[in-house]
Amino acid sequence: MKEHIIIVGAGLVGSLWAVLLAKRGYKVNVYELRDDPRAAGFLGGRSINLAMSDRGWRAMEKAGIKDKIRKVAIPMYGRRMHDEEGQLTFQPYGEEGQAIYSVSRGGLNIELINIADAHENVQFHFGYRCLEVDLDTNTIYFERHTDGKRLELRPDLIFGTDGAFSAVRRSLMMNTRNFNYSQSFLNYGYKEVNIPPLKDGTHAIDKNALHIWPRGRFMMIALPNVDGSFTGTLFLPYEGGEEAFENLQTDEQVMGFFRKYFADSIPVIPDLLEEFRNNPTASLVTIRCNPWHHQDKVLIMGDASHAIVPFYGQGMNSGFEDCTILDEMVEAFDGDWSKIIPAFSKSRPADADAIADLALRNFVEMRDKVADPKFLLRKEIAAHLHKKYPEDFLPLYSQVTFSHIPYSRALQEGVRQDQLFEQIFSIEGVEHNWQDNPQIDRAFRQWKSDAHIAVSG
Repeated sequence: MKEHIIIVGAGLVGSLWAVLLAKRGYKVNVYELRDDPRAAGFLGGRSINLAMSDRGWRAMEKAGIKDKIRKVAIPMYGRRMHDEEGQLTFQPYGEEGQAIYSVSRGGLNIELINIADAHENVQFHFGYRCLEVDLDTNTIYFERHTDGKRLELRPDLIFGTDGAFSAVRRSLMMNTRNFNYSQSFLNYGYKEVNIPPLKDGTHAIDKNALHIWPRGRFMMIALPNVDGSFTGTLFLPYEGGEEAFENLQTDEQVMGFFRKYFADSIPVIPDLLEEFRNNPTASLVTIRCNPWHHQDKVLIMGDASHAIVPFYGQGMNSGFEDCTILDEMVEAFDGDWSKIIPAFSKSRPADADAIADLALRNFVEMRDKVADPKFLLRKEIAAHLHKKYPEDFLPLYSQVTFSHIPYSRALQEGVRQDQLFEQIFSIEGVEHNWQDNPQIDRAFRQWKSDAHIAVSG
């Protein structure tokens, strides 16, 4: 057994991984740049609310806190769409009763830190910046931000869970041959606004839905919090065209923009102008890299290895799934890190790249297609096919959100489903007559047969 493990980053993934390692008896030290959020309070205004789905819940179960988190999570059974006139429509996420759950990023992070910290073999060290990792000697260097004190540590194993701009990844990138890396920013930023609870403490809008104001090139969403509030998030281009952050510089411009596009939100955001001025505008980045490891000594996980945009609600869930899969590999390889780390680093990036692609694809869906009648028809037909052929057809969203199917396989299946629906929508008059339409069944059987031939071939 490795005697001493260091985790860099006490965010969601790092804290969860500390819990799972502690449960297996490892000695773990966690170093975090931030001050202890349990004392400092979790900073708002810069983090999109989180939606826990099946992959995340599986990890919570492994950590032993599923029931505790479930009590403070709010089920969202579908999308509540707001058009420009304030009219509402509802799109369920999956089958009846299926939901994703709104959870507090800060509250969940603190809960995971607490459960990890309760283990005698885990120690947290807050306020330490990781400077670099010397891969030749497996030495890691930290600096304490309060007084500049330097630490030079040589653990047996280092895990980098230090986010999209990871210092551990930077050391891998600079010192690993054939290290592939890409960083891609959307020309979009996001800004949070708060929808406070009503005077009686209840939610001002339907709490059991993810609210979306889709507007083509941009959108706003809102997720419920347990205190009766909602965290609203505006996604908007930085520049280019009339609707961009660069053109929202004055109170008059902001109010004019919201009156035009989000009029029904104004009454429930009483401090709109103050929050718009004071809350930062944050960026949206996709990070891809490979390999994720150095020998059997250094491994990056979560956003450090595969940061994605938030539009499939899978950033946290995919990071938690990293922990689940790695923990299963510890079991399968009987704690032999010389096998565990290379195997994980070889197998996992394909799924990470797939969910990155899916998240970008879902951005277009959320801001634009959810208001498209053809998209809504596709959702209805997909639900019909799943009900009629449950063993042969599962909608892409359900594969990603309500299953543990590898992301890479889900993406492949999503492409195949696109081909199926191209065929279905080529049927004359299908938009007016799709229920019990024999041509849809014929198209589906042919699609299934083609898949079987491809696999057999």
